[in-house]
Amino acid sequence: MKTYTFDEVKNELIGKIGTPEREVFEYELQMDLIGKAIKQTRKERHLTQEDLGKLIGVQKAQISRLENNASNVTMDTLLRVFNALKAKVKFQVELRNLNFSIGQ
Repeated sequence: MKTYTFDEVKNELIGKIGTPEREVFEYELQMDLIGKAIKQTRKERHLTQEDLGKLIGVQKAQISRLENNASNVTMDTLLRVFNALKAKVKFQVELRNLNFSIGQ
């Protein structure tokens, strides 16, 4: 029986790195992880979704949507959430022949 690495399985089922299908998969995975991290941190801070919503000026329903799918949120809202959760934020942007980081 032949064994396959996880990367080989991803390449076969989702697409190789750089393909549109793989880019969408990676993006959605990252957004899901951000939502889960927000939820976990909110709970660690003993905040309800309503509490966090009040801190940043949005409804509880928006916090719920953010925790379940962070892909449909503005950068401003994300930054306000991270600020309310007292999280340290770093952005790294990589462009051809140019790299820079922004921290908060």
